[in-house]
Amino acid sequence: MNVSIKEAKNKLSELVRRAEAGEKVVITRDGKPVAELSDFKEKKGGINLEAMRAYKKKKGIGQVVTFIADDFDDPLPEDFLIRPLP
Repeated sequence: MNVSIKEAKNKLSELVRRAEAGEKVVITRDGKPVAELSDFKEKKGGINLEAMRAYKKKKGIGQVVTFIADDFDDPLPEDFLIRPLP
């Protein structure tokens, strides 16, 4: 379903109910799509720390990072991005 911004402002509650029901609601400006309403899905993911610990133990990995240079977070030289690779 496509609706203009003006229509969406007047019918927001109805459009949200339709999106919750699984309908795709596209909001347009001058006939061009600019936004989409959809049902909210709880994001699952991120880092599974328990799985990481089990993987490290299985592979015999004690530490992932063994050394960080003292100048790791120092600013890069100005010409870093423009000089050719060796």
